[in-house]
Order: sequence, then structure tokens, then C-alpha cells
Amino acid sequence: MKKFVLIDSLLLLIAIAFFSFKGEKELPSIQNDGPVKELPFVKNEAFKRGEVLTFRMHYGIVEAGIATLGITDDAKEFAGRKTFHIVGLGVTKGAFEFFYSVRDKYETFIDEQAIIPWMFVRHVNEGGYKIEQSYVFNRYNKKVDVGGGETFPIEPNMQDMLSAFYSARTLDLSAAKEGEIFSINCFMDKEVWPLKIKFIGKETVTTDLGTFRCLKFRPIVQKGRVFKHEEDLNVWITDDKNHVVIKGQADVLVGSIKAELTNYTGLANPISKVE
Repeated sequence: MKKFVLIDSLLLLIAIAFFSFKGEKELPSIQNDGPVKELPFVKNEAFKRGEVLTFRMHYGIVEAGIATLGITDDAKEFAGRKTFHIVGLGVTKGAFEFFYSVRDKYETFIDEQAIIPWMFVRHVNEGGYKIEQSYVFNRYNKKVDVGGGETFPIEPNMQDMLSAFYSARTLDLSAAKEGEIFSINCFMDKEVWPLKIKFIGKETVTTDLGTFRCLKFRPIVQKGRVFKHEEDLNVWITDDKNHVVIKGQADVLVGSIKAELTNYTGLANPISKVE
């Protein structure tokens, strides 16, 4: 199991923090050197520009960091198509900063209508372990350019690790049955990583923000090096059209990691808070 599972798997579903939504970035030009085909249309009622979600991260009983995820007001274009621009930065804080410093920044540009990424940027610095990635997804020739002259074939609906979170939020869960498994393929570290999540059922979750009606999901993980059991990662999302993560918890071999929503603004729909 790769190192990113411990930190990134939880952040993938809970979102990744960010501090600055602004700043211009020079975007690559997408060459349409393949057959012109219509990209799929995905109905999106879950999120809109201006949404900001903030999470508090814990490692055991220690508050380990802050995670905030936001959609900018930009509508930058790739190949003439407008995108949602999501920017993130994950940081540790307090006593945890002394033991294991994290400074992670993520960006993704998701097609506004197809809900698939055109570009993904990842800057990781976790305890001195660093990753620099910039992936460009050409939806016309069905390849992803990872830099250095390397390209890999991709499926039409291929996601990156951050866009997968938003793609999952658009799923129609109104008829979901307990035990049903949903699958999303992500391109990660030059290979396809299948994300599978099992619907467990409906639960009511209480946090510092109040009580919410939620849907509980369990990502299917590999037990052994990081997790003791396959059911050691659980996520609760709001039982409404937003599908916002309220809480996530991962029990790992060396303790537990928990994330809890502490603030939200700019939601597309009313949230399932119990008054």
C-alpha cells in the first residue's frame, strides 16, 4: 500500500485544505488531435462556485490540523470549456506540527458540465517527504500528460484524487441500498487507482455544528500495512442534495485520524440539519 493512503485517502473523501483561492495560473493549451466527440453531461445539483468547507483534523485526541476546501469564483477554460477551479492546502498545527509537519497544496480544474478534470496539480510536503505533480488530461485523445514526455491512456470518466470527491457528490443516492458499492476510477501516481465505497445506511450525527441526517459510507481499503480491518475507514455525508462530508474517521495501525466539519458557506442547497 502506498504512503499516500494514510494521509490522502481520508483527505480525498473529506476534502483537502486551502488558504488562498486567488492567484492567476498559466494554463496549458489542450490540443484536439483526436476525433471530436461530445463529452458526457453530468447533472450537478451538489455544489456551485463560492462553496467553502472547513474541517478540523484530529490524530487521536490531538488536534492535528485544519482542512478547508473551496471552489473559486473563476470559470477558467480548457479547450473552450468552462471549469470549476478548486484549490486546497493542508497544514498541521499545534503540537502535531512539531512531530510531523504537513504543507500540502492541491488544485483541480473540473469540467463544468462533464464533472471530469482537465488539470490536476499536487504539491506535497509531509515530514520532508515531497511530491510535485502536474497532470493534464486531454479528453479528446484520451491521454493524460504527466510531464517529462510521458503520457498514459485514460478512460472517458477518469478522475484525479480531488475531482473524485466532487464526482461522488453528484451521484444519485436516493435509491441506494445498504451494501451497495459505488466505484470511481482515479489516475494517481501514473496508474489507475479504483476507489470503491460501500453504502452502510442512514445515521444521525451530532457535531459542534449541530445534528445532521447523514448517509454512512465505508471506503473499501486494503488491510495490512495501514489498516487492521477493511472497515476501518468510515465517512458520513449529509442526506441532502449537497452530499457534504460531516465527519470522517480512519482507524489505523498507529491510532486514529478524524475529520469533522466546522464551517460551511455557499452551499447549493439547504443542509440536512435537524432543528
